[in-house]
Amino acid sequence: MTADLRPAHPDRLELGEGIRWTGTDVVLVDILAGRLLSAPRDGAAPLRTLAQLPVPLGAVAPVAGHRGTWIAAAGTGIGLLHPDGTLDWLARPEEHAPTRMRMNDAVADPFGRFWAGSMAYDADEGAGSLYRLDRDGTVVRVLDGITVPNGPAFTPDGGHMYLADSTRGVVRRYPVDPVTADLGAPEEFVTISEGSPDGMAVDIEGGVWIAVWGTGTVRRHLPGGTLDRTLRLPARQPAGVCLAHDVLHITTARTGLTAPGDDDGALFTTRVDVPGTPTPACRLDAVRLPHPTSGDTA
Repeated sequence: MTADLRPAHPDRLELGEGIRWTGTDVVLVDILAGRLLSAPRDGAAPLRTLAQLPVPLGAVAPVAGHRGTWIAAAGTGIGLLHPDGTLDWLARPEEHAPTRMRMNDAVADPFGRFWAGSMAYDADEGAGSLYRLDRDGTVVRVLDGITVPNGPAFTPDGGHMYLADSTRGVVRRYPVDPVTADLGAPEEFVTISEGSPDGMAVDIEGGVWIAVWGTGTVRRHLPGGTLDRTLRLPARQPAGVCLAHDVLHITTARTGLTAPGDDDGALFTTRVDVPGTPTPACRLDAVRLPHPTSGDTA
């Protein structure tokens, strides 16, 4: 399927990922540049910088009740990113790893927990892990032996998690216990032989949208894994997707390309027939936060 996919903003990002719809705003990151950005509704306007960090920024989730405060997968761990751009670390589990590591993709689940993957800068085989920030502020490693984790993405009820191990070309689906957040035995959802599965989003019908790095495509798979449709982009490295109502937003990357094209690194949008829901907020019950200011929402 070929859609009329054109860049929505003039910016070109080195590694655009972690795109999320909060219910009011579309935010995304330029990972290696450490930038948190928002996408204005005016597609001709440039992206707006919300924060600039001195470390890579993999993805964020809004913090419930504290507008402008984010949970961030950044550098070697997870921290609170405040409206003034300061970062308070909650945990840095990869700080002293034997291999130089950084955080990658991350998202909050419908229960308010935050899940974040890590990877080696050189994508060393099996060096990555998946971490979970619980509502009491503790960070635990829940999976290891991953090379490049992307996603995770959750079904709207939070009952299942999709996680891509991009280098190995596989997306797995895990049952999630709603009370303990323990993961059940995974099943293989899809294996992609050409290109690499990257960022993902799940729509209200349980369809899984997957950005396929290296192929210039975004694919929607039905809940059983069957390929439903393929969107083709004029950019080679799609990296992240999100659904804002019935608008699909797609990030791409220029990094690693010896001769990037005009549209590599652009943000694209297109209308689709099955909408999505806002990214859940992270809910922290036992972490000291500033008092909400006027206009903050839960």
